[in-house]
Amino acid sequence: MDSFVVSARKYRPVTFKQVVGQKAITSTLQNAIKSNHLAQAFLFTGPRGVGKTTCARILAKTINCENLTDDIEPCDKCESCTSFNNNASFNIHELDAASNNSVDDIRNLVDQVRIPPQVGRYKVYIIDEVHMLSQAAFNAFLKTLEEPPPYAKFILATTEKHKILPTILSRCQIFDFRRISVEDIAEYLHYVSDNEGINSDDEALNIIAQKADGALRDALSTFDQIVSYCGNELSYKSVIENLNILDYEYYFRVTDAIIKSDTPELLLIFDEIIENGFDGQHFIMGLAEHLRNLLVLKNESTISLMLASSKLKENYTIQASQCAPSLLMKALDICNKYDLSYKSSNNKRLHIEIALMQFGVLLNEGGGFNQMQPRENKTVEQSDKKPVEYKTPEDKTPTEPKKEAIIDKVEEKPLAPLKEAKTVENVELPKQVQLEKTDVKKETVTKEKTVLKKEDNGRKIKRISITDTLKALKEEKENNKDVEEAVIKTEFTQEVLEQVWKDFVDSYQSKSPSFSSAVGKYKPELTGDFKIEYKVDNKIMANDILHQASLLDFLKKELKNNQITLRPILPTVNEKKRAYFDKEKFDELAKEYPGIVKLKEQLDLDFGV
Repeated sequence: MDSFVVSARKYRPVTFKQVVGQKAITSTLQNAIKSNHLAQAFLFTGPRGVGKTTCARILAKTINCENLTDDIEPCDKCESCTSFNNNASFNIHELDAASNNSVDDIRNLVDQVRIPPQVGRYKVYIIDEVHMLSQAAFNAFLKTLEEPPPYAKFILATTEKHKILPTILSRCQIFDFRRISVEDIAEYLHYVSDNEGINSDDEALNIIAQKADGALRDALSTFDQIVSYCGNELSYKSVIENLNILDYEYYFRVTDAIIKSDTPELLLIFDEIIENGFDGQHFIMGLAEHLRNLLVLKNESTISLMLASSKLKENYTIQASQCAPSLLMKALDICNKYDLSYKSSNNKRLHIEIALMQFGVLLNEGGGFNQMQPRENKTVEQSDKKPVEYKTPEDKTPTEPKKEAIIDKVEEKPLAPLKEAKTVENVELPKQVQLEKTDVKKETVTKEKTVLKKEDNGRKIKRISITDTLKALKEEKENNKDVEEAVIKTEFTQEVLEQVWKDFVDSYQSKSPSFSSAVGKYKPELTGDFKIEYKVDNKIMANDILHQASLLDFLKKELKNNQITLRPILPTVNEKKRAYFDKEKFDELAKEYPGIVKLKEQLDLDFGV
């Protein structure tokens, strides 16, 4: 079996033309070779994996090539190029300063410099990680670096230029390598995947390029890792699974919920994210990046700052058109605030949920929790409009929202409009609010009395009779009795119930593994009148109303019976209770090893959230 060669080595550039993302540096070096203006020492500096050592090797190979091409590239045919390709060149020496950093190592190097090359024009010394040299080694190297023999060339490479002595820097031509752009990395990965016969999605390669953070070597290593995982079909889904990246679809859903002021939906999405094993800070940082991308798309001049594939940019553009810049700025401020304070928070989950609640009330103070009236899907443009300034006393009188605020104290239920109730909104009042006695027909107004009270700010509050309110509620309740849900009583057996129960456990595993595992441990029992009893291990699972509602809805739909009721049963005293949560597990362990309680108290340990 042939030995495997990683892509970072297999596809390492061997000519200046193949170097990715460093066009300015390669052009400068080629022009220097062409005009014979080569310096005696070069310093290549920049982040990891951007081509510093690769360019040093290409430069060393090119200046010793006997038959340069017209575009200043090595011929790969002469004796010097052949020996270099076979790692047998006597004119090119590589030194790892990380392991050869003593003054004796540099003295041996200086002794070798005195010997002229036997074949070729130059002896080239490539010193990698040069910042690792000791102070004495730098000082021993100074004189040789300043006045080397005409046939000697030094190429120093480092990721930390600030650690090199200024006296060394002043003797070198410095080339700063920049991070490689996401587009260039994705394009090169596409070239590699085509050569390897791998079918890859543009979205998948773009995610790998973003994860590499400007380092092509890191991108190629990640590419090899994912290919080992998924084979010859490299998809977006396999990439996010392997790299543990949160799918950007979650961020689109969160932003839609922010626009709709749907706080319950925000909390449910975050619960789904936590169930999938992602960290809260990971989520809030990704959301901030998503909001930032939406913001840069609001202006044509900043679209270039958006690093994404063309397909993903279309999705971002659609959502950006629905968001006002003011909304995005407020949301970004919340993300930044809670990201900074995340580590100092004891309850991490609640910390992020508070941020989500603040998102939910950016456009609507109710945040989706207020069920007094159906929530309107108002657009951002409507929310940014300033309220109309009323000038007349009549317009200052609060209208229906104030009525609902008072009614809310009676009963949390949408009210039917009061029949035949009139207000004084159409009556022209003088500046000094005074109510004059007027003759009102008894057929129109029965028991409602409207009292206008002048407060300190001149606003008038309208009071509503509690008697009329209760009467309206009673009438509405009687009207609702007429509209009743049709009773569906489809018969089903214990075997059918167990099969549907198993289907629910399997389908609910991804949303809430804890609840699905708890209800899946025991078989349900069908009793009379379509009552279903099922065992749970503790009171927490028995009182989990949210997930129980999902279970009940699933059973009603699958069994086609809306008269089903659920009854959780806790284990009896004689039954052995299973330790389900961390505290219960600790209590079981403490029964067997009592000393662990003392250890917990001494170390002041507590259970994580």
